[in-house]
Amino acid sequence: MSGNVALKRALGGPIHRRDHRKADGRMLHLYGRTPHTLPIVSESYEDIAQGGELRRHPMRQEWNVYAAHRQNRTFKPSAAEDPLAPTLPGGPETEIPFADFECAVFENKFAAYHSGASEAAVIDGVETEPALGACDVVVYAPEAEGSLHTIGSDRRQVLIGALLDRYDTHFANGCDYVLPFENRGDEVGVTLHHPHGQIYGFNRIPEVQARAVDAFASGYNLAAEIEAAMPDYGLGIEGGMAAFVPRFARFPYETWIAPQTRRAGPWDCTDEELGALSYWLGELTRRYDALFEGPAATMMAFHAAPNPDRSNGAANYHFTVQFYPLLRTPGRIKYLASVEQHTGTFTVDVMPESAVKALREQARS
Repeated sequence: MSGNVALKRALGGPIHRRDHRKADGRMLHLYGRTPHTLPIVSESYEDIAQGGELRRHPMRQEWNVYAAHRQNRTFKPSAAEDPLAPTLPGGPETEIPFADFECAVFENKFAAYHSGASEAAVIDGVETEPALGACDVVVYAPEAEGSLHTIGSDRRQVLIGALLDRYDTHFANGCDYVLPFENRGDEVGVTLHHPHGQIYGFNRIPEVQARAVDAFASGYNLAAEIEAAMPDYGLGIEGGMAAFVPRFARFPYETWIAPQTRRAGPWDCTDEELGALSYWLGELTRRYDALFEGPAATMMAFHAAPNPDRSNGAANYHFTVQFYPLLRTPGRIKYLASVEQHTGTFTVDVMPESAVKALREQARS
């Protein structure tokens, strides 16, 4: 399968998608400003695991995924063995069998969730089920080094267009919840440093997101919170998108991006808001790197409403993008140790009032 289609949302210009079925059966999607027409350089078949299984924790009332095959996933390869680079003539085969691309999304070889998952252990007294869902890898650029800041505004807009397209696909395929995210830095456990993110599609709404659904359905007004917070906790407003330090932040230097007007997800945002989202994704990454004097260890995720066709979870839901830094000062990690892990009660080392001051100081004059 291979072909080009133009996406419905054109951010800053047209965005095209090329669909390619890899030799092992996984789908690869190439996104860019112009149709991708390069020929395949080289690709081979290999067996791919079909996801893991879910087991329900009876006291925490949450479902966790078990995927033993992920123990063998790629671990800090050399530059010559970068699996997210383009495949060059005469070079090693990578996940992307073309000599160049702008933005690439493909099904994870080491997927915890898979549309074909069909088995789960039978354990007396423990609820189990196959880990149905999806796991994508999102490669921001062909270059082996970079960040959401350094790839530039146009590439970030192509990335957002790709994420909107993947939301549509995963919702259409029956996922109840879709979470685009990025892990960055050794401190977070990143094993591939090529700039990239991931997307998980869940067949049930995760517990944290289910609580947010309930909060919004019960009347929580994030738009009012943003308005109240911006004077003292805001980092700025661009195109209807606010960036701010939550007054209830759990991580040192935690920041959120959110539309001032309630939107269920990025698919509901205007083009101006999405353009501003592109700006803030790069700008917050830049400020973190400046604050922590180097590539900052962060966990970033899009928190949007569940699948609107499969639940009532979009009622009053307010979309955010949340950054959780793993550092409290340059070189000092904020460890999630016993209290945080056992009780869910975070010990916050940096007051939000101090965090916003420090992040404001990193703004360009």
